[in-house]
Amino acid sequence: VQLQACGGGVVQAGGSLRLSCAASGRTFSNYDMGWFRQAPGKEREFLARISRNGGLTLYADSMNGRFAISRDNLKNTVYLQMNSLKPEDTAVYYCAADLDPSGWGTAESLYEYWGQGTQVTVSS
Repeated sequence: VQLQACGGGVVQAGGSLRLSCAASGRTFSNYDMGWFRQAPGKEREFLARISRNGGLTLYADSMNGRFAISRDNLKNTVYLQMNSLKPEDTAVYYCAADLDPSGWGTAESLYEYWGQGTQVTVSS
């Protein structure tokens, strides 16, 4: 599975961005997808996960409803809509794929494939 994330950039605090992650190499509707981020000097943290058919989602508590994950299985793409962005949201954002149908959770170890990351910078 190859994952290509895009949509990052520089945005002012309070603004919005939508990240996209295009997948290829396996049947997209056969695996769950997740988003993570890593800020400078910090560990990578879980943000959101969506099931293979899009019917189930899981979010980190810290998102407080500002972020929303979705997917379009016809376009082989997963999205992360980010609203009310704050300077502390500045990080490299990664998408990841979990091909194991028995897995569900927030742990990085569940995900076998990772995208290259896209930089999001929120200015104050």
